[in-house]
Amino acid sequence: MAKSKNNKSQVEEKNTEVVEEESTLYYFYSVGCGFCKKAGPIVDELIEEGHNILKLDISNGDNNKLKQELEKKYNVNCGTPFFIDASTGNSVCGFREKDVLEKWTKGETIPAPPRPKSPPPKLPFHGSSEKEIKKWKEDYDKWSEENSHLPNLQPADQILARPRPKSDPPRPPMSNWSDEQIEDWKSEWEEWKEENSHLPNLQSADSIIARVKNQGQPPQQPQQMAGSQDYDELKKEVNQLKSKIDKINNNMLSLLNHLGVRHK
Repeated sequence: MAKSKNNKSQVEEKNTEVVEEESTLYYFYSVGCGFCKKAGPIVDELIEEGHNILKLDISNGDNNKLKQELEKKYNVNCGTPFFIDASTGNSVCGFREKDVLEKWTKGETIPAPPRPKSPPPKLPFHGSSEKEIKKWKEDYDKWSEENSHLPNLQPADQILARPRPKSDPPRPPMSNWSDEQIEDWKSEWEEWKEENSHLPNLQSADSIIARVKNQGQPPQQPQQMAGSQDYDELKKEVNQLKSKIDKINNNMLSLLNHLGVRHK
């Protein structure tokens, strides 16, 4: 009898064990993404405080495939950083401050930040004529009036006082470029960098190339993707997409810095 009671006690103890469920809060990021570098430390803080968030680098093929599946399932489209609750579809696209992301972890719906009604006029290059600068200021003042709903818009003169490039930089390199193409780009970049030495924080060509090559590494377990579509073709498409996303993020970061718009 004592043995039967003991067995019953063991069964009840097993039944009362708490099974920890895997988190459905996903944070997708990419190496070299400017906003991801800002979001990463915030996510780490939230994790340390007990919020169960999974960090997923989209350079891993399985992670990127999961991101695409979730975007299709919940009809969203976002680059990186991208936050989504896989169980509900509640998502945040782009960088947000800690208090906003904490609300997201608790299931609150986060409205999208204010969007401009149209792209702002392109800033005149450093050394532009007075006529070009005057025309830009007129266009910018008109654009500011149309987009008065945006926070922290700055006056045209304050934007013009910041360092501006003398010309557009060369197209960023792709991870699938040949050595010859990379060397040609490297020469163009160094020439452009020298011409624009007045700009702060310009990266060397080698550091940019190293980042692009790092992003172009194949998934750790490519065999798991066999059967979905040709792996080499998929890798090429993913690399091209990431390059476009990073370019958009960098352009947007530069634009926001010039306009003084903060995302919260």
